[in-house]
Amino acid sequence: MSVNGQPAPPPPGVDEIFDLVVIGAGINGIGIARDAAARGLRVALVEKEDLGSGTSSWSGRLIHGGLRYLEQGDIALVRESLRERERLFRLAPHLVKPVPLMIPFYRHNRRSRWMLRLGMIAYDILSFDKTTASHTILSRAETLRRFPEMDGDGLEGCAIFMDGQVVWSERLCTEVALSAAAEGCRIFTHCRVDGFVQDGGTLTGVTCTDLLAGTRHTLSTAMAVNAAGPWVDTVLKGQAAGGKRHIGGAKGSHLVLDPFPGAPPDVVYYESRADGRLVLVIPWGGRYLIGTTDKKFDEDPDTAVADDAEIDYLLGEVNSLIPQAGLTRDDILYTYSGVRPLPYVPAKSEWKVPRSHVIYDHAPECRGLLSIIGGKLTTYRSLAEETVDTIFRRLGRKPPPCHTASVPFPGARIADWQRLRQELAEAGGVDRATVDRLVDIYGSRAGDILALGRADADLLAKIDEDSGAIGAELVFTFENEFCRTLTDALIRRIMVGLNGNCGRRSLKAAAGILAARQGWDEDRKQREIDDYLNYIRRFDVAGKPRQTADMAAE
Repeated sequence: MSVNGQPAPPPPGVDEIFDLVVIGAGINGIGIARDAAARGLRVALVEKEDLGSGTSSWSGRLIHGGLRYLEQGDIALVRESLRERERLFRLAPHLVKPVPLMIPFYRHNRRSRWMLRLGMIAYDILSFDKTTASHTILSRAETLRRFPEMDGDGLEGCAIFMDGQVVWSERLCTEVALSAAAEGCRIFTHCRVDGFVQDGGTLTGVTCTDLLAGTRHTLSTAMAVNAAGPWVDTVLKGQAAGGKRHIGGAKGSHLVLDPFPGAPPDVVYYESRADGRLVLVIPWGGRYLIGTTDKKFDEDPDTAVADDAEIDYLLGEVNSLIPQAGLTRDDILYTYSGVRPLPYVPAKSEWKVPRSHVIYDHAPECRGLLSIIGGKLTTYRSLAEETVDTIFRRLGRKPPPCHTASVPFPGARIADWQRLRQELAEAGGVDRATVDRLVDIYGSRAGDILALGRADADLLAKIDEDSGAIGAELVFTFENEFCRTLTDALIRRIMVGLNGNCGRRSLKAAAGILAARQGWDEDRKQREIDDYLNYIRRFDVAGKPRQTADMAAE
């Protein structure tokens, strides 16, 4: 296997010395590793599963300023989020795009119309440097013309404002990891951290196990950052620094549906009739996300799934907003759930726990160890900058300048997107829809994928009719994007695993291509298929018959 065209690095060993080991390859951990490596530190990034395989993948996929954080009075977080949103529009335009959101004004809302309007004005003021339009207010009649299927009972109008969406947050994680590797960061996925090595209360190393190879290793390091998200306390368990609880996890679940009767053209952000929380109906990659819940969760985050109560709650809210929808469990394609790594604040409900992050220093119990509590997808870059500044100070060094606010993502290093699409289409071999898919997912790197197809025409064939993915994507991502398993490739790289059937119909074709290219024998090939089918059981709809593995044979 190779990474970015080069042979993959050997596994970490006791003879390797790093300045920093980052634990957890969610967006915050990857962002920290990238920034630290770019500023000259020797960095290792260690993840027990895959890039972006935890909370970073299971959000509502909005890059937003956090309008509701205004309710909590966290003006600084809203400003930070809006600034970082604008940067992502500029640095990753193929992945992060502006989208309109609608907030209906209903008489039954607990938040008054005037409170919402004041919130909109504050949002515009705090995003003074934005490139998107400011909010507009629509009358009741104008609102119903824009979204005629919504419930008109008690409707007084709406606000329309702009925020951002990243359809594939997994790809955001991948591209930040590519940037980290280009700066020299060593990336080890499917590698579980087992503990810390200390000398007199000072961190000197991190021990870990490669879960695929079954080998144990030690990474000598001056510092470590525990950026494991909802697993922060799990990483600390049994260690000198692990006596205090840091994470008060809150589960958020989403439903995934095909377009349904009355489905809105915009993201609709509205107040729940049941409990006053804010619920979203989100157009997403040709389908819809319905979310999210906010439920205390103290179990293993790996076991988080949407339960009956959450499903009933979300269906009920959508059917209340859009009476003609008439949604039932049979309409749900699949569900997904993630656990927010919120600070442990037992006296507050999950809905009211602050979303600002904390950089927790474990000294004097374990000098050289920091843990990241909280954090948002939108603000990962600024969190990383603050964390790396802190690391340099702990190392007794002046922090060098951070340049991540101005460096485009690997897939965004091109000036003319329309010309790129046109040139790729004129080169032949695939239709325009395939070109558009590749550019939307891989950006300017789409040409590298098509180059594989020109060398082997079989790889230009579609392996998945639902998404339009081609075989060359599998080969490209396995050779260049840190994949180690079929699940990595389908779920978090080529995005087939999040199609309407969770990739079941293309599974055997994909496994066949990778087996041929990677030299897998039949046992390995079947094991990869079985592992994938076991993985996607987490998406099953409670109370709905499970889709059978027979679909994998189609």
